[in-house]
Amino acid sequence: MRTKKSVYMTLQQLEYVLAVNQHRHFVKAAQSCGVTQSTLSSMIHKLEEELDIVIFDRNSHPIRPTLVGEDVIRQAQVVVFNARQLSEMTMSEKRRATGELKIGVTPTIAPYIVPKMFKYLRQHYPDITLRPIELHRPGTAGRLKNAEIDIAIMSMPEKDPDLLDIPLYREHFVAYVSPTDPLYSEKEICYQDLPQERAWALKNEICFQRQVDNTNICSGLTVTSYESGSLVTLFCLVDELGGFTAVPELHIPLLAPSRRKHIRPFVNPTPTRTVSMFVRRDYVRETMLNAVADAIKAIIPQEMLDDRLKKYSIRL
Repeated sequence: MRTKKSVYMTLQQLEYVLAVNQHRHFVKAAQSCGVTQSTLSSMIHKLEEELDIVIFDRNSHPIRPTLVGEDVIRQAQVVVFNARQLSEMTMSEKRRATGELKIGVTPTIAPYIVPKMFKYLRQHYPDITLRPIELHRPGTAGRLKNAEIDIAIMSMPEKDPDLLDIPLYREHFVAYVSPTDPLYSEKEICYQDLPQERAWALKNEICFQRQVDNTNICSGLTVTSYESGSLVTLFCLVDELGGFTAVPELHIPLLAPSRRKHIRPFVNPTPTRTVSMFVRRDYVRETMLNAVADAIKAIIPQEMLDDRLKKYSIRL
């Protein structure tokens, strides 16, 4: 009993077949495809062996397809056309800067980024409808993987193999200190010597052990977490109950003057975080990513921007 043989043909082979059918000459067909005649001939011969047919009658002059070869050529034309259409559709989608753009942004990034991004995109990309959603980091990554959002902007020190990570900028943390705390009299606060019992942090957001890039510096620090997405509430806790918290430096301009005087820089070392744009690895809308990158470059101070973002466009 004859077993059915698997056939592994390529678009390249079908394009060679179509070239020979067009030119009715192997040498001319090879020249039109930019390959040697031996390469083209061997690829077509391999396809004929896999299909167990003869596509071209090589004894005729000029070369012509066999009857079964004519059927193969008709199907090859359809397959190659559809493949080219798919490629053109993908390229068109990459260049398209229109439609809805759902962006998940974590709470410690959103207040500074989102309002200015709205303004920038309305001015420079009016056909994009921005739909930002404020989410904590675990929820942001999950909804991105489920394709519920298009892009995520967040800080995530641990790499995720399912996501493409595009660094945007790097920022320092500063301390927001209660006037009743002993640290308030300091001009600078040593990060290595932070008192464990007086630190406040947002659960899953400002976490000394996980979000800062200097992850080993304060691995033993026990912070008092508050399950909220509001930095404002965290400031109120510090104001009312004492202690201190860490604040991303881009939040300083958003603070009332009465609260800015409570800011102190960290030293030895200065804790930092890298904020990135994340997409699924199968995301194709290249122009949308560059629209967001353009907005970030207009919003974030130049000295904080990732060097690659300043120099290059995003290519998928």
